[in-house]
Amino acid sequence: MSTPFSTRLLSALTAARCVVAFTGAGMSAESGVPTFRGTDGIWSKFKAEELASMSAFMKNPALVWEWYAERKRVISGIHPNAGHLALVRMQGLFPDFAIVTQNIDNLHQRAGSTMVYELHGNIERNYCIKCGAPASNDEVLAQHGVPTCARCGGTIRPDVVWFGEMLPEDDWRHSERAMSRADVCLSIGTSGIVYPAASLPLLAKQQGAFLAEVNPERTPLSDVADEVITGPSGVILPALFDQVAASRSHSLQY
Repeated sequence: MSTPFSTRLLSALTAARCVVAFTGAGMSAESGVPTFRGTDGIWSKFKAEELASMSAFMKNPALVWEWYAERKRVISGIHPNAGHLALVRMQGLFPDFAIVTQNIDNLHQRAGSTMVYELHGNIERNYCIKCGAPASNDEVLAQHGVPTCARCGGTIRPDVVWFGEMLPEDDWRHSERAMSRADVCLSIGTSGIVYPAASLPLLAKQQGAFLAEVNPERTPLSDVADEVITGPSGVILPALFDQVAASRSHSLQY
């Protein structure tokens, strides 16, 4: 697949000190992370909104936990793709490189990325709703039914952001700061319609960043992006890394 990049994008990345990658579900889908909204199986009878909320959890914690236990087991067997690995390599090119992700699958960290801000939580983490104590996936999956806290006996929930909940304050604050100082923002595999997260690439552009979108199809962000690269991130990002690495290496020789 040919992946030509504009001179403007390559120049912006060659000169950049701070680069932020903003990632969404499309990037995880390339690793095979399912949406869990398919037509097969028991979960086709439910909408995600009917399970991923505190009210649903309090009403029927066993059902919600059955759903999340299945998600945890499936995601544990999925691996980072070439796009994730390209972002790991990119972090070595820039003095300031961060990933802001809407994904909960932990694939960026498993690939080796070190500066990751998680807007919607992480499915590999859990905590007690009574005392706040953390619990690992091994702990909760080893229990039958609704897992309980070893410290206080309270009910444990997944450490993900449910419908109607606020985004984690620290991750949101760090994400805003990263976007505000970015020279380049790469929006990768996201629909650009889930707010407030979708406002972050716009913040970067408003603060003067070069905004590039990498996505298989156009999104609402496409009309305001400085460059739109159509295609899978697992193909686009490794090619982009190779060109930028060569360009930055050449520029350092002069």
